[in-house]
Parts: sequence; structure tokens; C-alpha cells
Amino acid sequence: MTAPALGKRTLAVVFGAAVRADGSASPTLARRVGYAAAAAEADPSVDLFLSGKVGDHPPSEASVMAALLAGNVSAERLTLDEVSGDTLQTVRAAAAHARANGYAAILSCTDSYHQPRVRMLFWLLGFSSLPVQLPPRRGKQLWLKMWLRECAAIPYDLVAGICAAWRDRRHPTITL
Repeated sequence: MTAPALGKRTLAVVFGAAVRADGSASPTLARRVGYAAAAAEADPSVDLFLSGKVGDHPPSEASVMAALLAGNVSAERLTLDEVSGDTLQTVRAAAAHARANGYAAILSCTDSYHQPRVRMLFWLLGFSSLPVQLPPRRGKQLWLKMWLRECAAIPYDLVAGICAAWRDRRHPTITL
């Protein structure tokens, strides 16, 4: 079976999460990668955009994701974004990559609390995105903390996203 034409391909954007002090993936990062791998394995037209710079501990989140995927998804289907350090930077880089390479669809691979903000930012940058469904996380305190964080981040990223979309339309500069 041959791969579909690039215009028929889908880009699954995997949002970074913490890397542990020993260089291994945090449970959140490993879970996101696992679901992205399942999406890529189920559909050969899905390529993965792995995003995340070096955080508190090396290596970069993107390179840890690539190592987790080794042997499951071919390297030709992976794009590493080791520069982006937050949600808006990831969405801008992924949107620029998708636009430059003619992807027909975008999947966002992140937790459910994060999806509304991610989807809003993709929309502001001219893309609709569909979520890769991850099961909800357990623990009421963590759930509440993450939703409260998102409630604060959405208005901030709405303004920042509008400004970024305006700048990107006037002066496209992001390339990978």
C-alpha cells in the first residue's frame, strides 16, 4: 500500500510535558505519546509533530517523545519541534509546518482540560483541529488545579493568539 498524497495527510500535534530528572518521560508525557502512537499506527496517513524544548531537565521533551516512538512509528513520519516552550509557540510552529507541507487536517494530542485552549489557538491561526481522545486523569485536586490553570490561560492566550495570528499573516516567519 502506498502512502496517500501529502494533501491527504493528517498532522497529529503532540504537546509536551515534563521530563524527569533522569531524562525519562513523565507519566503525562508518556500517556500523550502513547495515544499519538496509537493514532499513527491506526492510520498511516497520520504524521506526528512532537513539540517541547528542554525544560527543567534535559533532553528536550520532543526528543524524549521520539525515543518513546522508536520502533513504533517511522522516523520519516516524525517532526521534532525542540524550540517551542508553551502552548501558543507549539500551535504557531505546528500551524506553520502544516501550512508549509500541505497537511489536510490537524489532530491535537493533549489532555482534555487543555483541548479548548489548543483548539481555540489553532482556529485563530486558520486551522480546525480534532482532539485525540485521552482518558480523563484521576484525582480531583489535580483535575481542579489544571482546569483553573486553563481558565486563567484561555483569556491570555486568546489575546496573544489574536496578536500572533495578525503578525503571522503580515510577516510569516516561523519555519521548521
